[in-house]
This record gives sequence, C-alpha cells and structure tokens, in this order.
Amino acid sequence: MEWLQNILEFDKELFLYLNSFHNNFWDTIMLMVTRKETWAPLYLIIIFYVVKNYRNKSILILLFMGLTILASDQISVLIKESVQRLRPVHEPAIADIVHNVFRKGGLHGFVSSHATNMFAIFVFTTRIFKNRSYFFLMLFWAVIVSYSRIYIGVHYPLDIIGGAFLGWLLGVIFYKLLMFIENHFFISRSPKIRKTNLSASNFRTVFLVFFVSVLSFTIMTYVLHHYNYL
Repeated sequence: MEWLQNILEFDKELFLYLNSFHNNFWDTIMLMVTRKETWAPLYLIIIFYVVKNYRNKSILILLFMGLTILASDQISVLIKESVQRLRPVHEPAIADIVHNVFRKGGLHGFVSSHATNMFAIFVFTTRIFKNRSYFFLMLFWAVIVSYSRIYIGVHYPLDIIGGAFLGWLLGVIFYKLLMFIENHFFISRSPKIRKTNLSASNFRTVFLVFFVSVLSFTIMTYVLHHYNYL
C-alpha cells in the first residue's frame, strides 16, 4: 500500500523535524512534563472538586474515571503489541539521529499510552465539570504532555494522534456509561451530573494549582542549570 507508506514516511520526517528543536534546559522541562508524578497536584485538585461538588455521587464518578484511565492504558498497550510499530529510538534507519531524553521505553509505540490517557482524562473530566475555561486548560495540558513524547524521542506524531483519538473516544464512551447508570439507578439523587458545573472560583483554584506546578518545575530547572547541577 503505497499511500500508507507515504503517510509513514511523512510522519517520520515530521517527527525528525519536531524532535530536532532541543537544548539542555528544555530537555529537563520536557522530562518533567512527561512524568506522571509531576501532575499529582492537578489530579488531586480534580478529585477534590469531584468529591466537593457531587457529594454522594463522587464515588460513582471516581470509579468511572478510574475505569476510563484503566481502559485507555490497557487498550493502548494492546494496540501497541498488535500493530508493532517501532518507536523512533528503536527504528534502525533513524535511531542514531533521534534526540532521546532519559529512557527509550518499550519496543513499540503506536499508539501512545501517554496521549491516550491524557486525552481520556481531558474528555471525561471536561464533561463532568462543564466549564469552558477548564476545557481549554485541560486541552492545553493534554497537548503539551503528548508533545513531550515527541520531544523526548519515543513517539511519532501519528502515535500521538492515534492515542489522542482513542483517548477521546474512550472518554466519551465512559461518560455515556456514567450517564446511563445515573439515569437508571440514581434518578432521585442530587446533584444531577449533567446539570452541575465547575464554578468560576473553583476553576481559578484548579488553574492556580496548574500554574504553581508549572512555575515550580520551571524555576527548579532554571536554578539547576544556572548553577551547573545538570
């Protein structure tokens, strides 16, 4: 299939172009961005507002959020092992020119589990909170974390796009399942998930946590590089 080969070649060229923009400072920044532990404060504040806003339904929401992440992670791994597309760092034709930061990861890369997980969280939580500002903040977060996988050399752009599409689909599916459960088994209980929003003041707190997290690891990276600790 020549058309598929052309797409894969373009994907490879785009990867090499995007991966070529790097320096020591951004290596450290992107390494922080790509690590899941970096975003623990963001995850905790999301969980806090789920519990605060939905009270007796918070366990149900958190259960489905966990199922969303579990499904996105495991299905993305299953696709990796089925498709078996080599990661850039393991591709013999380009491995020597790929800028790789820290680790090479597993052998196969399509689809990106990071992208799948981030977009699944983004889609599921934005439907729960229904706040326009929160939507754009989480979209930015999902995109920048996904891009970090290209920067550190472990995924092609097509891996990211495939993962984002899969994550989006799973986020929608599990939200729909949540709505089905609520509508059939929690008819009389309030608040209604479909009608409850994240308030502007709540969003400001979420944004503050996000901003402080980013500012903290940026300042830490700057100081470490300035004094030649890295």
